[in-house]
Amino acid sequence: MAYTLDTAAEIERIEEAGASPALARAIVAAVAKSDSTNVSRADLETAVARLESAIATSERRTILAVLAIAGVLFAALRLTG
Repeated sequence: MAYTLDTAAEIERIEEAGASPALARAIVAAVAKSDSTNVSRADLETAVARLESAIATSERRTILAVLAIAGVLFAALRLTG
């Protein structure tokens, strides 16, 4: 979500609160430079669902790899024994 910042008005407001002009400009510059992003609950739930799906896929691949390795080891033991 984009926002606009009236830097001149904010500098003036901060100065009126007692800050020096240099401090007011530094504060407004820092706020203007920041990239603030609001995340909704739905965004978080979507991210969690995607992570859970990725974890499940990884678990399936790991199980298949373990079974394949076990099969190779079993075959190697049968051939050498």
